[in-house]
Amino acid sequence: GLPTGAQLLPELLVIVKLFFCSCAQFNLHQLVVYSEAFEAVTLSSSRPMSAPAPAPVAPVAGAAPTPNAIMAIVGRVKEMSGAVLKQQKPWSEVLDRSALSKPANLTEAAGRIRKNAAYFRVNYLIVMITTCVVTFVMHPGSLFILALLLAGWVYVMFIRKEPLVIGGRTLSEREKFLGMSAVSFITIFFLTSVGTVFFSALSLSLAVIVAHGAFREPDNLFIDDNENQQSFLSILSGGSATVPAGLATV
Repeated sequence: GLPTGAQLLPELLVIVKLFFCSCAQFNLHQLVVYSEAFEAVTLSSSRPMSAPAPAPVAPVAGAAPTPNAIMAIVGRVKEMSGAVLKQQKPWSEVLDRSALSKPANLTEAAGRIRKNAAYFRVNYLIVMITTCVVTFVMHPGSLFILALLLAGWVYVMFIRKEPLVIGGRTLSEREKFLGMSAVSFITIFFLTSVGTVFFSALSLSLAVIVAHGAFREPDNLFIDDNENQQSFLSILSGGSATVPAGLATV
């Protein structure tokens, strides 16, 4: 085969040295300098180029929350639960039989329900949650499906650290949340009877609350104007912490 560049390199050096020797204007010192320079350039060009250093890998966006973040969320939920439970009224007031009476008409019943819902809102919420829990315990199949959905939420949103890839596309935290919400909604209301059990428990608890609110006389309850204007769901934002209008004025 044809000689390679490495094999022709010695012959080229000899030719170059002879050329410099044939030139009278160059002395011996110049010949040595030029020959060494040519050898250095030739050898440096014949060396293989080093491979470029690999680029640093950027951190993956949307990583799973750390255990510290999970503990912070759990602590926040406990704090909110404690703040809500502090707003409940004594159950002796809720179950005071001496304060029960039949309303004269629907207008009076609606007024009682509105006032009692503002005053006993936390107690009514506890009644709703307790009714739902008891109902699902009586339907273990629906309770098992809810447990599976909860486990899926915890795994996808908290435990799984690798990014979730579907169809070659990495899902963000918002997309994972929307996807899990859609799966839970379809499973609860279309694929199983969990939705039916939930609405049954909700209807039963609302019937109990409406009956209690209509027959419980609110005349002996201390309800200020701010508490009367709060919505039923204001307990999540600390509704009982509002200052009465009489104390707010200077």
